[in-house]
Amino acid sequence: MTIAATRTGAPHSEAASRAAGDNTGEKAGEKAAKIAARSVPDGTVRHLRIGALALESGATLPDATLAYETWGTLNADASNAVLIEHALTGDTHVTRGAGEEPGWWEQLAGPGAPVDTDRYFVVSINILGGCYGSTGPSTPAPDGRPWGSRFPLVTLRDSTDAEARLADALGIGCWHAVLGGSLGGARALEWAVSYPARVRRCAVISVGASSTAEQIAFAQAQTLAIRQDPHFNGGDYYGGPEPHAGLALARRIAHITYRSAAELDGRFGRNPQAAEAPLEAGSLAGRGRYQVESYLDHQGNKLVRRFDANSYIAITEALMSHDVSRGRGSLEQALSRATAEFFVAAVDSDRLYFPAQSRELAGALPGEVPVHVIEAPIGHDGFLTEIGQLSDQLREGFFG
Repeated sequence: MTIAATRTGAPHSEAASRAAGDNTGEKAGEKAAKIAARSVPDGTVRHLRIGALALESGATLPDATLAYETWGTLNADASNAVLIEHALTGDTHVTRGAGEEPGWWEQLAGPGAPVDTDRYFVVSINILGGCYGSTGPSTPAPDGRPWGSRFPLVTLRDSTDAEARLADALGIGCWHAVLGGSLGGARALEWAVSYPARVRRCAVISVGASSTAEQIAFAQAQTLAIRQDPHFNGGDYYGGPEPHAGLALARRIAHITYRSAAELDGRFGRNPQAAEAPLEAGSLAGRGRYQVESYLDHQGNKLVRRFDANSYIAITEALMSHDVSRGRGSLEQALSRATAEFFVAAVDSDRLYFPAQSRELAGALPGEVPVHVIEAPIGHDGFLTEIGQLSDQLREGFFG
C-alpha cells in the first residue's frame, strides 16, 4: 500500500502500512499504489511494502519497504514513465512538486524541463539501504529494533530487483527512460541490463561500467572512517551517541573526489580561513585552518545533520559492488543483453569517474553510442550543477 508521509519520516500509521498485504493474490498493494499515484500531490514521499527480497549475498530481507516520489500523470498505456535515480547521499526529491522545496535536479526535470513533468510521469525511488524512507539499517527489523549491524549487504542488482516490484505496483511494465548520474547512473545501467524488456532508453551520466580499484579504495577509506569512530559501536549506535565525527570525515574524503583540483585551487588557494592563521599557532593542536579545510569541515558537518552513518556504509558498499558484467561474461557480452537506446555523458574534469570510463562503456555498447561531454571545471559534481548543458541533446533524443 502507498502512504503519504513527511520527507524523512516513516509511514504515518502502522495500521495503514499493514493494509498493504504481502504482494500475493490480487495485488492489493499495486491497486493502492496506482490510486495514490493519481491522488497524492506531486513531490510527496510515499512508501510501498514490497515483501521479502532474496539478496545476491544469499540473505533475505523480510518485508522490505521502498520510499518514492512521483510527478505528473501516468498515461493510459503507462508509456510515459521515467525513472530518475539519485546519487550516493541524494534523496527522492528530484524537483519541486506541490510544495516549494526545491529539488536537486531541477535543470533536468519539472514543467517545461527536458524531462517535462507535464508530459511524463516521473518516479524517483530511495535506494534500498537508504535513510529517506526505504528499509535500511536505521529502520526496525522484525524484532522491532533497528537493523544496525545486522543489515545485510545489498548490491545494485538487489536494489534494481526491489525497484522492479515498485514499478509493478504502479502499473509500469516498461520505462520510457531510466537515467541518473554517478551512483544513479550505475543504477540506471543495471536496470537496462537486468530488465532489458522494461527499459526503452537509458542515460548513464558520470559513471562507468564498474567501480574501479581506485574508486573502491576511496570508498573503503570513507567506510573505515565511520567504522573507526568511537561511537560507531559496531553499527549498533541507535539510542546513543552517533558516529558523527566518522561520518563527517567520510564526507570530507568523498568531497575531495567530487571536486577538481582546479576548482579547489581557484576557490581557496592557500588562503587562511578568516582570522585563523595556520602558520602562527603556538602548538600543532591550536593552529588555524586554511579555507579549503573550513570548506571540507562545512561539507562534513552538513551531511551529519541529514544522513545516517550506517546508510552511508550500506550505499557505499552497493556502489562498490557495481560491475555490470559480473557473472555475465565480457563487458560486451553483458551489455548485449540490453535493448535500450543509450545516452552516455561524462564531465570533462571528473577525477572520480574519469571520462575514459564513459568512453569504455560507450564503446562496449551495441551500435554507435557517442559520449556527450559536460564542460565544467568543478569536477564530478558537474553532473548535478551543469546538467543543463545536455538539455538540447536529451530533448532531441529521449524526450522530444
